[in-house]
Amino acid sequence: MAIPVFSRTHVEAAVSPERALEAVRDAFVAYARGEWTMPPKVYVPAYPAGDFRAMPALGAGHALLKWVTSFPGNPARGLPTVTGLVLLSDASNGMLLATFDAGAVTALRTGAAAVLAAETLGRDGVAAVVGAGVNGRAAVRTFVARGRRTLLYDVDGERARDAADELGAEVASRDDALTADVVVTVTPGKQIVFGAASLRPGQHASLMGADGPGKAEIAVEEMARVRMFCDDWEQASHNGDLAHAVEAGAITRNDVTQLGDVLAGTAEGRRDEDEITVFDSTGLAIQDLAIALAAMERADELDLPRVEL
Repeated sequence: MAIPVFSRTHVEAAVSPERALEAVRDAFVAYARGEWTMPPKVYVPAYPAGDFRAMPALGAGHALLKWVTSFPGNPARGLPTVTGLVLLSDASNGMLLATFDAGAVTALRTGAAAVLAAETLGRDGVAAVVGAGVNGRAAVRTFVARGRRTLLYDVDGERARDAADELGAEVASRDDALTADVVVTVTPGKQIVFGAASLRPGQHASLMGADGPGKAEIAVEEMARVRMFCDDWEQASHNGDLAHAVEAGAITRNDVTQLGDVLAGTAEGRRDEDEITVFDSTGLAIQDLAIALAAMERADELDLPRVEL
């Protein structure tokens, strides 16, 4: 049996940023309605270097497993931070249907989720992305595809300039980026980006970098002050920024709204123009499933290599 293999280039050719956003939105709604299921993400720590993650999901007649890494020190060695494979199977008979480059799938769904949360919970205006790595570039690409003026900041000024020129964004200072109407942070999560009382009235922030133990992009005091949203409570309260606030007793389940519930119409989103909204993302396997299924829609149009099993 020959299985198609989607490389990074194939994934990017198959799924546009706008198609990714649409697919991820549908996945959030399906999960909120109980139509898709997702067992908890499993972390296999290899600290301090990084970790491995196993992420399963089931939905739309398909099952998925993503085996992916996060090794933040890799770029200094000329290696990618995120590597791995996504396996897609037929849920009716268990047969493997395709395999995908995990880094490309992760970038697409991360950019889509960041912008989806910003559009759902934030106001109109200037968008900014902090971090010009692979996933940060995906967020910029998605904002630009949606027709939004986008600022980009990175501690590496040259990397920010190269990415901005390539993607159609504007290089910004750290202060300008962090005071934009909507801000997406895609940092290694080693340092707090938003300290206490740093977000201004009406701002929205999508926090995409603190997706594992020990990482944080926002202070506990700031989470307690703003309106908090997340991708999935069980996952975010154990491995996201929210985990620190929960441990400190500053936030409980009743203080946090899941984005899928807002999209499904069963929970309230932004309540007024001055409300500060923050989305804590830890990355969900249902998002990966959405991207894989979107890629499969165009499989026949691509010259995909195949492997015999």
